[in-house]
Amino acid sequence: MRRSRTQPIAEIEKWTEEDVHRWLMTEVKVHKTCADRFVEEEVSGDSLVAFKKTDILDLGIKHGPAVKIISYLESLRDGLQRDQFPAYVENWTKEQVHQWLLQHVNAYSKYAIRLQEEDVSGDCLVCFKKQDLLDLEVKTKRTNQTCKSVFSVFLKCAICLNEQAISLPGILVNQALNMYFWFFLQTSVLPGVPNITVVIQETLDNLKKEDFKKFHFHLKQYKTSQFQPIRESKLEGKDTMDTAQLMTDHYESNGAVRVTVDVLREINQCERANQLENTMGKTTNVKMNLNNEFAFSCSKYSTVKNKYTLSQPGSPEQVQYLKFLNKLKLFCVLDFDPDSNTQVGLCHSYRESRWANLHTPSQYQGQIDSVIKNLNLYKQTSWVFCNGRHDLEGDSNKELNYWNWLRKSCSDVDLIMFLLLSPVDSEKDPICDTYKAFMNTYEKWKELIQEKLDFDIDPQSVYELSLSEVNGTVLALRPFSESSERLLPSSDSSFVVLKNKDEDLLTALDILCLNQCENIYEDKEEFYRGGKVKWWNFFFCDKDKQKPFIKRDKYENLKRMIRSELRESKEMCVLLNLFHNPGCGGTTLAMHVMWDLRKEIRCAVLKDNSLPMTEVAVQVVKLMKLENEKPCQVFLLIDDSKETENPYKLCNCIPQTVESHSNINVDKAQSCKVIILNCVRSQNPKDSYRRHNPSQYITASLSPEEQNEFEKKLNELRETHDTPENFYSFMIMKSNFDKKYIDDLVHNTLENFDFSSKNAKLFSFLALLNSYVAESEISRSLCEDFLCMKRIRWQEESALDRMEPFSNLLIIDRVEEWGVYEGIRILHSSIASACLEEFERSHSLKVSDITIEILHCDLFFSIGVQKKDGVVREPFSPLIDKIHSEQGRQTVQQIFVKASTRFEKSLSIPQALARYLYIKEHDFPEALKWAEKAKNIKANPYTFDTIGQIHKSNLKSNNDRGKQETSCNPEDLNTNIKIASNAITAFKKAQELADSEEEPEEEPEEEPEEKAVDESDDFPQKSYHVQGYVGVLEIAFLVFEILSRLPFFDQSDPMKKMYFQRFLKKAIPITSVYKEDNERNNIYEEIIKEHERFLQNLKAEVKETFELLDSFFTYMKGRYPEFQRKISSLFKHYVSLFCNTPKEMKKEQQNNPNLNLKINIEEQRLFLEKNQADTFVGILQHLDKPAEEIERITECYAYLQKQHHQLNDKKQKTKETINCILSNIVLYLLKPNSKHVKSIDSLSDLLSTTLQDVGLRYPFPDPYYLALLLFWPRTTEEDTEIATYVTAIRNSTRKYLTPLFQKRSTVAHLYLGKEKGLKRLVSKPQLDENFKKMHRETLAQLWRNGDIFKDKTIINRLQRVRGSIEQGEVFANYGKLKIPVRPALVHRVSGGFSTEKVSFYLGFAIKGPIAYDIQYEN
Repeated sequence: MRRSRTQPIAEIEKWTEEDVHRWLMTEVKVHKTCADRFVEEEVSGDSLVAFKKTDILDLGIKHGPAVKIISYLESLRDGLQRDQFPAYVENWTKEQVHQWLLQHVNAYSKYAIRLQEEDVSGDCLVCFKKQDLLDLEVKTKRTNQTCKSVFSVFLKCAICLNEQAISLPGILVNQALNMYFWFFLQTSVLPGVPNITVVIQETLDNLKKEDFKKFHFHLKQYKTSQFQPIRESKLEGKDTMDTAQLMTDHYESNGAVRVTVDVLREINQCERANQLENTMGKTTNVKMNLNNEFAFSCSKYSTVKNKYTLSQPGSPEQVQYLKFLNKLKLFCVLDFDPDSNTQVGLCHSYRESRWANLHTPSQYQGQIDSVIKNLNLYKQTSWVFCNGRHDLEGDSNKELNYWNWLRKSCSDVDLIMFLLLSPVDSEKDPICDTYKAFMNTYEKWKELIQEKLDFDIDPQSVYELSLSEVNGTVLALRPFSESSERLLPSSDSSFVVLKNKDEDLLTALDILCLNQCENIYEDKEEFYRGGKVKWWNFFFCDKDKQKPFIKRDKYENLKRMIRSELRESKEMCVLLNLFHNPGCGGTTLAMHVMWDLRKEIRCAVLKDNSLPMTEVAVQVVKLMKLENEKPCQVFLLIDDSKETENPYKLCNCIPQTVESHSNINVDKAQSCKVIILNCVRSQNPKDSYRRHNPSQYITASLSPEEQNEFEKKLNELRETHDTPENFYSFMIMKSNFDKKYIDDLVHNTLENFDFSSKNAKLFSFLALLNSYVAESEISRSLCEDFLCMKRIRWQEESALDRMEPFSNLLIIDRVEEWGVYEGIRILHSSIASACLEEFERSHSLKVSDITIEILHCDLFFSIGVQKKDGVVREPFSPLIDKIHSEQGRQTVQQIFVKASTRFEKSLSIPQALARYLYIKEHDFPEALKWAEKAKNIKANPYTFDTIGQIHKSNLKSNNDRGKQETSCNPEDLNTNIKIASNAITAFKKAQELADSEEEPEEEPEEEPEEKAVDESDDFPQKSYHVQGYVGVLEIAFLVFEILSRLPFFDQSDPMKKMYFQRFLKKAIPITSVYKEDNERNNIYEEIIKEHERFLQNLKAEVKETFELLDSFFTYMKGRYPEFQRKISSLFKHYVSLFCNTPKEMKKEQQNNPNLNLKINIEEQRLFLEKNQADTFVGILQHLDKPAEEIERITECYAYLQKQHHQLNDKKQKTKETINCILSNIVLYLLKPNSKHVKSIDSLSDLLSTTLQDVGLRYPFPDPYYLALLLFWPRTTEEDTEIATYVTAIRNSTRKYLTPLFQKRSTVAHLYLGKEKGLKRLVSKPQLDENFKKMHRETLAQLWRNGDIFKDKTIINRLQRVRGSIEQGEVFANYGKLKIPVRPALVHRVSGGFSTEKVSFYLGFAIKGPIAYDIQYEN
């Protein structure tokens, strides 16, 4: 507040009652009822000036308005002008204040309710002082906390009020990303000499959560000759208040202070210890909140000579004092230095030890989710160049002088650090305004704290420091010793430091270091209760050699097997499987072995098994080579994986990746090995073990030795815990998974189970989920919602408290998926299964009843429950199979029908029911009804595919029955044709929807997995691929088979087979087919006549589908062996049905010489078709066929070119001209000295003429593909239209190729070489010639992962092109010319839209140029 004598007291005393009323209504703005109370009590100015808060409360006015009135009155009496606070705060209703207290201040609900009852709205809240809260019986700790939260709001608001002054040029950061941070000075004031317990509590309150854990850990072990430690069981779960009380009770007052001081010093909290020793009076604590640090770097942003005095912000004098930045986990850096990424710049210095993506402010515009994903926010540091980049070319990267900067690039942002690294000589400079606003905000904040807490923060503030002081201060404020340098084993028993930057880049791996868990403290009780094992559990047992971690019998076997493979195996990468029953300790065993091997080999756990295995392989190899010229052995654990192909894919990827990255002979490098331990859940571990070698298994059965170890551990736990028998997960294993122990435990717990209560229902839901879905849980917040609890941090009861008497069987896990949340689950899967049995045995509650109940709970169904990755969907869930086997179709259908009625907008329920009915029950009409219902909810490829599959199953069933019947009913034919027609319609629609869906480009490397058939959020869809086309072919051939059994189409009779072919080729109608004249054949004829159009279109449709699929498999990257095998089989059937060699043509030519020309042309075209050379894609396929074939093909096209003047079909002439050019290119590559090859000039002229004719809107990409081959610029060529043709080829592929093609990466058949003319085109078969001795699959893997381009013969043959990456797009650069190209491997382009200089090899695909082996210049 500022002192200003606006209303002398003498003038106020002259106010009448009406003046007081007017002041209350217009200035104070209280409710009219409050102002009326002053009139009723005849309060005039002379009495008003003497009023205190108690006087206003005596008028019956509530506390909130009373505080506001007295605050305004004090300002009036003292002549102080009131501070201006943002309108949105003062406009808060009392309900909004209540919500704010709960969500942001974390206040007890009773305190928030108390303030709401006293009508504390926003305009009242800003007037509150500490005493006002105490008067409302809010405890001291909460009072301080509320005051601090109000101050932080004031600070933020004060900054917002100065938005014009602190607008920072070039910063376009979306506020919705919560990208505002600031220094937070936290103060707490204690009374003169308070109670010892209170002093200790307040001291502990000031500790961070991690430090408080440390305090507990050391307190448990604190022991001197004078003091004995507090029992561990007494400290479990105690907060600061309970801990302080426990200490004063145990050690008495003076002893408690002494112990507190000693423990604080043990955990490096010396300052707090000194404060506690000195006095029991006022204490202050300055804390810098750096959980999400946001560095703000300001330096020079103009190079105008004689205008600015410029400094080098990256000079050694400055950079040496900025090392603290490397220690911070920075979220974002706003850099105004255009030279920051040069050799002497700050960014360049930072990126030497840490990773940061390089961005521009404009990249933060757009949809929030897209920005976060594209820029890798929250995963990697974002370095934002707010004023251009001198290391990149182009006008957009130039810096702005400050007046243009102000005009073009203004926005607002809040700061955490203000680093001024260069002189500011002009007051017009925006940095000057920014600095003033920063200091004004600080002064405002200082005044607020002075006013509210009577405390001067100036001596405790951090500002106006030199860079060396900043560096030292920040390093001192944050306990970096907690995360001291992490160490990895290296060669020859040495160790290396795992740098932060390297770990930042290995996003797929959780790396286990030698010194893991040092200075980290957690509660081991959770593990024995049933929590997930953590590295800290092994670390704690290692520290206490008298209480080791239990070693399972298979521990030594597994460890020996790993060492044996490392020592003796000749394989570069070895996959070991560890099969285990759920809940028997398989994961714990694997982690135990890894923990004990961490000093010998580099260890890591794969975080996400769904990542592309090529990307994981690259990161594993990087871990192998970190800080070492000689590669180190790596031990990788893949956990929670079903028997999927991913570990095998990874095992195949790693050797090629190692070769390409290390240039060493794999066979001779014993140190260059990777052991993958695949930890797999299995219901029959022994059976799985027998099928896989090498492998190990562990079952839910303990050996006598293991049982003895568990008995010893129980005795150890009794020393530190009062009731270790309540650690049920541990006790289940100790009992050797005794079914009776589990059943008795569950029976006693569920004795008073009442399914009508909410907690019992929730417990039954958890039992159902944990029984049938491995590692599932329901989020704690969701449970609280179901139990109608308030979500507040400082709540008096937790969700587990409300789950009594079942909470002893539950545990809360921290789940780090899709962010971080806490999930509730049952301690052990065997307990969950036993609960379901107990429900049915003692309470007549079946799993179907629970299923119906949970499906009727909208809260769970709309939000969902968490399931771990690696869950592979079976045709039907074990739950449905169980209900089906025990209660039959009626109960299963009842569940689905009720659920479908309850959730009318969910398609997954009718979808699943339809599948159940047609697969399990063969009830096709009923299945079709439910499939149609799912389609009506949402029409997508999978709902239509289900309809098609039902029709196909129905048709196959009818066809199989027809084969066995001796006599056929003609009406069956009519039924079957209608079914076939409906099936084809459904499959076509499914494929159409799949083609039109927008999906990212994929790079399939292996056979696609079988598709899912419904679209639930729990099971993401696989790509639909070409299943719709395959479905159409399958239906067509079923129809052909049904028709071939008709009496007049019998395939065993050549004449009848000829009629069959001619009818389906539309050569004759059904009425012209010879047939015996009988009633049955007449009925058949009428039925076929009714469907004649459909039937006669089938053959042409099949041929068109085959051609489309041929293009798909030729142009597209990836392998689809399952589809290709099926389509190949169908095509052979097609050939046997329809393909005969015509003999009539030669006879016609002999009889009519005038037809010679046309017949010759037709002969040439038939030859091209026979050799699959009548299409552009067919000619490309001749790149790896004998040269003689393409020479004859080129000769044919040369003949057709000469006859074009006699043809009127312009489209045909254009197509043949384009094919002629391509055939010449292919022939040159295979046989350059052939007399039929035209020169490059002739081909270029012919192509130029063709391009003029077709323009840039030709519906096929073929001419533009040729333009890329013939017109691609030379090294120094800038003036070319090649970028136009790149755009044209992309546009035409969108029209010509179906969306099915557009969603996938294409294959490059030709590459850019170092020669000139046509010699600079290099075909893929020519490159493969260098690898004749290599196994075909190995060579294919090299092409798929791009490692082929590391080979010296390839490097010597191909031309490396310089380019850049901007906004995630790759460009080939020729001077100022930028040509867009596509990356062959998307994951080789760094995420986060960082702008980088690159180089690469260039390939030509049907969708445009492709960049291979992208290398970053820096």
